Amino acid sequence: MRTFIVARTYNYHEVLIRNETYWLTQYYFLHNSMTVLYRRQMMSLFDPLVIRSLTIKNRIWVSPMCQYSAKNGLPNDWHFAHLAQFAMGGAGLIFTEATAISPSARSTAVDTGIWNEEQVASWTRIVSFIHEQGAKSAIQLWHAGRKGSATTPWEGHRPVSIDTGGWEIFAPSPLRFGELNIPIELSKADIEIIIQDYKSAAERSLRAGFDVVEIHGAHGYLIHSFLSPIGNKRIDEYGGEFLNRVRFLSEVTKAIREVWPLDKPLFVRLSTSDWVEEGWTVQDSIELAKLLKVIGVDLIDCSTGGVVPDVKYQVGPHYQVQFAEKIKSSAGILTGAVGLITDPLLANAIVASEQADAILLGREMLRNPHWAFQAAHELGIDIEWPNQYKQAKPRKDWPY
Repeated sequence: MRTFIVARTYNYHEVLIRNETYWLTQYYFLHNSMTVLYRRQMMSLFDPLVIRSLTIKNRIWVSPMCQYSAKNGLPNDWHFAHLAQFAMGGAGLIFTEATAISPSARSTAVDTGIWNEEQVASWTRIVSFIHEQGAKSAIQLWHAGRKGSATTPWEGHRPVSIDTGGWEIFAPSPLRFGELNIPIELSKADIEIIIQDYKSAAERSLRAGFDVVEIHGAHGYLIHSFLSPIGNKRIDEYGGEFLNRVRFLSEVTKAIREVWPLDKPLFVRLSTSDWVEEGWTVQDSIELAKLLKVIGVDLIDCSTGGVVPDVKYQVGPHYQVQFAEKIKSSAGILTGAVGLITDPLLANAIVASEQADAILLGREMLRNPHWAFQAAHELGIDIEWPNQYKQAKPRKDWPY
């Protein structure tokens, strides 16, 4: 806990903070016009977060970012270097990219996976290095659903036919996404197989040494397609009303919790809004978060969108933080905030004002893998640097 002084109301673009010990006197909420005046101690980005038996050293986490660089699902030296830089740069929790639970769960042929023991061994090498740097590791388990069998983004994300090396793709309903292939509607037997694939992937994640499992339920992939009435037109127990549409994710979560130790955290990433009236809403997300909390989920990683191609919505700094705040306050569960979070002072305010319990950075981390060091310096907080990098740590007696 730290005490903050903010000298005047701030907005998206400016914060004035002074001294090493701070009293917060004015805070302008980033998503409404209300100014709140108060004075009390509050959390900072660099306070540890304890979830079950896991202590994460800070609230600066690295979002899952697909690299499309694997062969046969195996993470390689690129993935090692990509993830290791964030551990060396001070982040508290580092997510793998979305990691396929089976070959048919992939979006592209070059996605990473965790469906065999060779992949477990490759992940173990990466996880061990992350741990050596004092950070924690998380794996995001994923099935691409109707967004599968495609080329990489830099190849146009075009559909790949079975004749040219693609594979059959599956979804709750046979509804194509954009110009991608038409998926096959999942049978109940297919659903049972996929649930078992998630369970087996969680067991392998444990053997690889991961600290956290996150279920990818966002961005129009398989689980999100079940949740959203846009992607789910089923008329059985997996479609229709809310409780039916959330059934698949509930069953996946329960299956993973059977094998993922009770002392280890389990997260779910949700698209908390489809950004269209007829789609999944933040209120749906709140109700789902309450349900997931009961069956063993510890944190909701709050993103948005992905089930409707080319949907238009307003984007700006911290534009998705509002969803993390609503779910945290209404469902009583930990949340992670994402979305154009770049400025350390404003990022700190998200945690300090209890809008979310952690922030997840993606593209900003690609631009600056040592963002945590920069944030600590700007906030006047002293944190540990790797011995090999300490010669570059800012000093009051040596400003160069």
